[in-house]
Amino acid sequence: MSGAVLDKVSRRKAADSPWAVETHGLTKRFGESVAVNSVDLRVPRGCAFGYLGPNGAGKTTLIRVLLGLTRADAGTMSLLGYAVPRHRDLALARVGAIVDEPRFHGHLTGRQNLQILAAAREPAARGRIESALDRVGLSHRADDRVTKYSMGMRQRLGVAACLLGDPQLLILDEPMNGLDPAGMHDMREMIQSFVAEGRTVVLSSHLLDEVERTCDAVAIVDRGKVIRQGPITELLAGTSIEVEIDCSTPEAANTLLAGSSHGQVTVTEQGLAIALAAGRIAMPSPRSIESS
Repeated sequence: MSGAVLDKVSRRKAADSPWAVETHGLTKRFGESVAVNSVDLRVPRGCAFGYLGPNGAGKTTLIRVLLGLTRADAGTMSLLGYAVPRHRDLALARVGAIVDEPRFHGHLTGRQNLQILAAAREPAARGRIESALDRVGLSHRADDRVTKYSMGMRQRLGVAACLLGDPQLLILDEPMNGLDPAGMHDMREMIQSFVAEGRTVVLSSHLLDEVERTCDAVAIVDRGKVIRQGPITELLAGTSIEVEIDCSTPEAANTLLAGSSHGQVTVTEQGLAIALAAGRIAMPSPRSIESS
């Protein structure tokens, strides 16, 4: 069978796959250390998917394996229905990724950096530069040198670089790292807008709250192994968490919370212990507690 026919068959199979990312028994070792431990992962198309775990859990290594930046020791994987590494070129043509943190030529402007990256892609990529800058809110700073960019602006420029290929799948490694609350909010809204367009976003993170706010589904990883995965609403159903709050006037704080729906409150020697049901919890601000 000719290469052209194989490509046609591969494209047809890829279009039929419901998974943006699929792995079976994926394993990566560094000597005696197992960074990715027999991972079975299924990321549905058209969702925001969180790969959640503490630092050192193997999140970045998994991304590197998926992108072909390091070789897997065992297992199989596919991106957008294409078997990788066999059809890596077809898969990565529609994948945008940020690994670790975005890196650019600091002495060049944001627009110039994107022009260099676009030159290495298909001709249509150059025509997407302005729309990508506008999409991430950098049009007004596109002609400033990247050395003048904040961390949040560099993260957004990294996303703009991803958009040059009009990706169906974006893979973002700790996109909230180093961002202030406003920057996190902007990144969260941007990710959700990509999903609304039918794209798939996979983001790794160690921030439970941000994954819960941003993602539709999640895989929880510990020491390289996925211990649970599925829709966030299902994983959180029936779970609870206890938050301990140190405060100088626990009785006053308890009075403030009395009759609220924040959860069961217990006064301790150090302050308060609050048993919270799973879900997004809006707690009183520290200022309101202090004023009591």
